[in-house]
Amino acid sequence: MRPIEQQTILITGATDGLGRGVATELAAAGATVLIHGRDERRGQQTLDAIREQTSNPNVHWLCADLASIEEVRALAARVAEEHDCLHALVNNAGIGTTNPDGEQRRRLSRDGYELRFAVNYLAGYLLTRLLLPLLERSAPARIVNVSSAGQAPIDFDDVMLERGYSGVQAYCQSKLAQVMLTCDLGEELADRGVTATCLHPATYMPTKMVLESGTSPVSSLRDGIDATLRLIADPELDGVTGAYFNGRRPATPNAQAHDRRARGRLRELSDELCGLRAANA
Repeated sequence: MRPIEQQTILITGATDGLGRGVATELAAAGATVLIHGRDERRGQQTLDAIREQTSNPNVHWLCADLASIEEVRALAARVAEEHDCLHALVNNAGIGTTNPDGEQRRRLSRDGYELRFAVNYLAGYLLTRLLLPLLERSAPARIVNVSSAGQAPIDFDDVMLERGYSGVQAYCQSKLAQVMLTCDLGEELADRGVTATCLHPATYMPTKMVLESGTSPVSSLRDGIDATLRLIADPELDGVTGAYFNGRRPATPNAQAHDRRARGRLRELSDELCGLRAANA
């Protein structure tokens, strides 16, 4: 594993909460950090604050709405065009069980997909697939998916929850999908110098997602930052792949994560929804 100051690391959802905390720590350690978000004003403010706080000029801002397949593709293209290497991809961006107005009504992405499945899972799936060539050229490299202990099996007959919507089900199935992707990547990339891990960083940290849901925080943001940084940069985890962690401890995810048939169905569906199947035909 390279020293952290020699690494280039992309963190999605890095303008507040866990993502911002992780980005700040990595920048302070000397890494080249690519911070992503969907709000230009907030992104520029975050960029300025991290550069000022860490005295690291190698922090860069990338704007993209992950509710749009087109914008995810543009984000990946920009990263590949502007950077010769990528040593870690942290898929952290996500939305919780409720909408900003507190309601749990079903909402759709720009492409017509259930919003939580699209943002929490599908965007990270596509971004990872598009950036794999760059990650492999930069090996050793790591993929870290910020998931959750809140996991629910996917009903492949109603993935978009058209028959009966629940914000909790939408969130929890999207988080299990991240774990399933991690298991797949662990096997697929075993001999390519790229590892994939995922984690439940901490329980109910005081993030915007948690506070908007009306839930009282349980863990500190520091707990989540430390657990996530460990998967990104701890040399002791060199070679560890396809694993799920609860905080800093190895854990067992929902059983569907280890169902190869279910993972295969999810992979095929994801390729189709992202337009990757046609591109690879």
